[in-house]
Amino acid sequence: MNIDELHEFRRQKDAFFKTHPQSPLTPQQRELFDGLSYYDYDPSLDLEIEVEEFDNKEKVLMQTTTGTVQEFLKWGRFSFDVKGENATLTLFYSPRTGHFFLPFMDATNQDTTYSGGRYLDPVSLGDKRFAINFNLAYAPYCAYNENYTCPIPPKENRLSVRIEAGEKNPTGNWIQHK
Repeated sequence: MNIDELHEFRRQKDAFFKTHPQSPLTPQQRELFDGLSYYDYDPSLDLEIEVEEFDNKEKVLMQTTTGTVQEFLKWGRFSFDVKGENATLTLFYSPRTGHFFLPFMDATNQDTTYSGGRYLDPVSLGDKRFAINFNLAYAPYCAYNENYTCPIPPKENRLSVRIEAGEKNPTGNWIQHK
């Protein structure tokens, strides 16, 4: 994905949040919504990477923000470089949706991104290779509206490095304050 495609993706996402009936925002929030906040594009975090697939895909029950659990399979693990530091994450698969899922927390959760972590939806390229673009990292819907249930990233996906890519904390008077 190049920077122009990323800007178009973000423009479409903002339009969805502002106007779509399935937006995570309440009607009152949509009236005031003026766009999400993002880090600048970082091409070094737009990865095409081989994931080490696990032989036995362990079933895990991931805790959610509302105290329930959601079932996932631990699919594999991959490592990558972030500004000279090594990071390792576990990739999950949802039998319910049939999609890969990458919940993670990093050092930005302390100040510039949602405290509950962010998500990615990796795209399988076949042969254990995945497109994993941290510039597309997004806050879960529960960051915008407390009526949503969101999986909490497991301990193995909590990084000490800063992933300065993707969505930042929302700003503006449209935010629901808890």
